[in-house]
Amino acid sequence: MKNSLLFVFAIISISYGQNSSEKFEVKKGTNIAHWLSQSERRSTDREKFFTETDVEAIAKMGFDHIRLPIDEEQMWDENGKRHEDAFQLMENCINWSSKHKLRVIVDLHILRSHHFNAKEKPLWTDPAEQEKFFDLWRDLSKSLKKFPNSLLAYELMNEAVADDNETWNKLLNKAFIAIRKLEPKRTIVVGSNRWQSVNTFDELKVPANDPNILLSFHFYEPFLLSHYHTPWTELKEYQGPVHYPGVILSQKEFNALPEEVKEVAKKWVNKEFTKELLYKMWEKPIAKAKELGLPLYCGEFGIISAAPEEDSLNWYKDMIALFEKSGIGYANWNYNSDEYGLIDGNSKNEQLIQIISAKE
Repeated sequence: MKNSLLFVFAIISISYGQNSSEKFEVKKGTNIAHWLSQSERRSTDREKFFTETDVEAIAKMGFDHIRLPIDEEQMWDENGKRHEDAFQLMENCINWSSKHKLRVIVDLHILRSHHFNAKEKPLWTDPAEQEKFFDLWRDLSKSLKKFPNSLLAYELMNEAVADDNETWNKLLNKAFIAIRKLEPKRTIVVGSNRWQSVNTFDELKVPANDPNILLSFHFYEPFLLSHYHTPWTELKEYQGPVHYPGVILSQKEFNALPEEVKEVAKKWVNKEFTKELLYKMWEKPIAKAKELGLPLYCGEFGIISAAPEEDSLNWYKDMIALFEKSGIGYANWNYNSDEYGLIDGNSKNEQLIQIISAKE
């Protein structure tokens, strides 16, 4: 019987490809957007959108992890009952990743009570919604705690947007308590209030003396470049000049713009963005990570495909160089998309993949 148990344990260890005592560490990865999050795909369409073939391709590109956004509406019905097919896809993804030696961050991306761009967010004012948030993580833990701590991490919530930073800190602390009762050593990924902004990172508070925390910021600056002509922002009508590095929009270029777009463009006139400035903008998260002795991670960054290609690639090159210089892990937004993707269906952006994967 003893030998049988040892054999079973060995098989489990081999199947995950890692020792469960290893620390969760990530260097370079990509987001699996629009699959279990921000998508209307269901059933066969959803199953086909992301498969083991994609995981294998990501590993071959040179990445070491994926960030997996999931939405409450995809994973549970309004009464908190699981959608078992979605849970199965999530677990399939983790198993595929283990097989191909990728680590995974499961990111609870959108709640029914909290969408980062919604005007009303009941999560911050309704205690019942807060308890429901904790219950979602308790339920996730039931399925995911079997995976080694070295393979899988939990990101409590994507881009918290509370009216004040302390409101997020308080909810964050309660969520930690709920998870730590179940999984004391699981790595938990946390970011600052207001879209995981670098500007609010100095006010982020995390539990003391917990080494299994990964601090995370998101970075889409300069916004005029990263969200160029995006239909969901104020830049939806802007198709004027944009440059990187250097002056992003000159006075002369601004003067030549149509009157109807000048209002949204005026704050960018004569603003200069360089590699050095980007790094300076990261001062607060870098300082917080040093203060707490915790690793730092950029869970999202990217430029929409509609932006000028040369300027976009210049920005990506600088970002990757800065991540490598600073020892900051990262995941680009995102893997498969016609807006920010490394691939768009069957079409690969080889140049972008080469830059972001930092493959020799």
